[in-house]
Amino acid sequence: MHKLLSGLIIYRDAKGDSLLYRLGNIFERFESGKDSKEHLRSDIFAEIRRLLDIATKYGFDDNLWHNYLTYFIITDENPFSFTYEKAGKQMGTVNTFAVNDFSIFKQLFDFDFSAIEAALDINCFSVISNYKAISKREQIYNKNVSEKVRALSKQIEAAESGEEILEVVSEFYKDYGVGMFGLNKAFRLKEGSSEVILTPITNMEQVMLSDLVGYELQKAALVANTEAFVAGRPANNVLLYGDSGTGKSTSIKAIVNKYYESGLRMIEIYKHQFKCLSSIISQIKNRNYRFIIYMDDLSFEENETEYKYLKAIIEGGVETKPDNVLIYATSNRRHLIRESFRDKNDAEYKDDIHHFETVEEKLSLVNRFGLTIGYMKPSRAEFDNIVLELARRAPAIKLSDEEIIAEAHKWELRHGGISGRTAQQFVNHLSGLE
Repeated sequence: MHKLLSGLIIYRDAKGDSLLYRLGNIFERFESGKDSKEHLRSDIFAEIRRLLDIATKYGFDDNLWHNYLTYFIITDENPFSFTYEKAGKQMGTVNTFAVNDFSIFKQLFDFDFSAIEAALDINCFSVISNYKAISKREQIYNKNVSEKVRALSKQIEAAESGEEILEVVSEFYKDYGVGMFGLNKAFRLKEGSSEVILTPITNMEQVMLSDLVGYELQKAALVANTEAFVAGRPANNVLLYGDSGTGKSTSIKAIVNKYYESGLRMIEIYKHQFKCLSSIISQIKNRNYRFIIYMDDLSFEENETEYKYLKAIIEGGVETKPDNVLIYATSNRRHLIRESFRDKNDAEYKDDIHHFETVEEKLSLVNRFGLTIGYMKPSRAEFDNIVLELARRAPAIKLSDEEIIAEAHKWELRHGGISGRTAQQFVNHLSGLE
């Protein structure tokens, strides 16, 4: 195995810290005869444990070795994979090196582990080559990644040459990209890191726009803007504002789910992280995806200045915001920054000669969003319709429409008033009753 890995050119792990290269080093020690069986067995078991951790995280099954090699190929970010992500398969000399590497991966797919298993009296490689994973809930593993890895793994298994693997991998890069952006829908900043590091959100809610009852005009406006964006046409930054529990955040999550296959990705960022916006954009501006930078429940108190970072990024900074980035934000406040009656009384600000300009600077942030969409609290009739529609989707609820509405009115009086969120919570309550 070590000799095979030494022949890789494009997919060479320079640091040698991947599971694949650690196994290669173990095999080199085994073939040289310079290490004890006990030590080799211990090191192999440690790598198998790491492989099982990866397999559990991403829901691998059948042949974990093949799944891992496939995962390695589609997550390795190199000039070749970046180029194919952006433009698909191209004619060029680099393909000669790619075919070399994929021919090696074909040999790794077909690698015979029987010699080392017999010598060390182990069977772990045979076990992982015919593995039956325990059925798990989707929240426990990244189903989105699992399905893609396993499907591509089967295609590579069926390929008979490096040229055939090049064809299927290049098609994958074109359709889904490479690395974490190719496999995941949403990301957030890694907490506690001194660097700006994006990490995948692996259990994003699988909500769709149809799950949000009502607000058809609002959803249509959001869809139209997003479709223009993913198609490469001009589109606007969006502010969804209005009462709490009306579906603002749900709409954005549903948009990401709807247009993921079209290359849309989301990066969630919090107010205290706005100073990192420039660094985030520098990481994503040259990738072949469309990114929504998502800011939930956006608002500022009068003494907070983080909004200036946001204003500079949206419009007015030295560096132009790239075409593949938009900002979608939700807020309960129409103007984002809290106003007080003092703001309207110049006498309160005798030390601020240009008080009017100070107030205008605060309020101008909302004008940086080209599209503002209002999500207002539903009327009583609209609330009743939301409750009934959600109840019809819950088979466990057997009450009549009149009984459901009567109970819903009692519920909303004790649980936050009329809103889509209250309606959903009420239906959840009814569905959970025995």
